[in-house]
Amino acid sequence: MEPLPELYAIFQGEVATVTEYGAFIKIPGCRKQGLVHKTHMSSCRVDKPSEIVDVGDKVWVKLIGKEMKDDKLKLSLSMKVVNQGTGKDLDPNNVSLDQDERKKRMFRDYTSQKITLEAVLNTVCKKCGCKGHFAKECFVQPGGTKYSLIPEEDEEEVAAAGYERDKTTSLADDSSKKRKK
Repeated sequence: MEPLPELYAIFQGEVATVTEYGAFIKIPGCRKQGLVHKTHMSSCRVDKPSEIVDVGDKVWVKLIGKEMKDDKLKLSLSMKVVNQGTGKDLDPNNVSLDQDERKKRMFRDYTSQKITLEAVLNTVCKKCGCKGHFAKECFVQPGGTKYSLIPEEDEEEVAAAGYERDKTTSLADDSSKKRKK
């Protein structure tokens, strides 16, 4: 197998092909090519890589990743962390690369999980004396209607009790109407 550059090594390569998503760079000393994705071509946004590089151009690149996929070695390169005039490393501690990796990470979806606000539910307003909010969030006028939060379990029980009460009163109303006739 041909010797490949070390990870984070800087070298000058030649542009082999340009695609809509980046450019493939020939690695000197071996037959392998690496991809410079359009997000790694410049610190500015790049829509068309063909506006930045052409086939045959010599560019300075930094090897930022090696990945085995389907028994093929894929090499990731970056131009934005290397000075294109001198080949000097602009990100010697790879801080910029770490930040780019963090941006790509997938975030867990917490939307299906129930959120409970027990700290707020267990508070008592000093202004109106009701549960569930703070005095700074209180909107009660002196002598006005007071509102407080009802815990979810109680809401279901109250709703069920209210439904049962409505049923019994409507049955009683129906039977009293029948008697009056």
